[in-house]
Amino acid sequence: MIACTNCGTNNLASSQFCDECGTKLIRFDSSVPAPAVYVPPSKAPISRPRENSQSPSMSESNGAKSVHSMDAKLVIERGGKSGAEFRLVGPEAIIGRWDADNGVFPEVDLDTHDHEAKVSRRHARIKVLDGKYVVEDLGSTNGTYINRGRRLLPGMPQPVDDGDEIIVGKTFLRFRVVGE
Repeated sequence: MIACTNCGTNNLASSQFCDECGTKLIRFDSSVPAPAVYVPPSKAPISRPRENSQSPSMSESNGAKSVHSMDAKLVIERGGKSGAEFRLVGPEAIIGRWDADNGVFPEVDLDTHDHEAKVSRRHARIKVLDGKYVVEDLGSTNGTYINRGRRLLPGMPQPVDDGDEIIVGKTFLRFRVVGE
């Protein structure tokens, strides 16, 4: 069986697309981190026990935390399905809308949450850059904003911290670092 990265449905190992939502199924190499996955609030994983007081993806030097790989989530606060969570793992995650016809399969798929289609197919990217989380607009039509500030310039990564609000189109997301 192979689990869908979008809705979590188990599909036959030979399937190429999810029987429930139609998302292209991805087979993971265990040495490569999995992409962001939509986790309904009722199915959110229980926090894992840690051997020490620090998240394994972070280190401290001079009191500042440095991030080496993503271990965060986005929570919808305003828009379709408030409370829906998207887990962010791996080197980066694209925020956008699923479009099978054009081969666009973002890790944070807001297609079913964006009823007015204000989120571009490839709207924004969250990644780790120089040890910090950043958000970058990818040339979206309706813009990306952090904490209701100025519209982000496309291709110019801006730092984002735990608790920051990220607005894409008309969808308001809360950025949360997991394990802090």
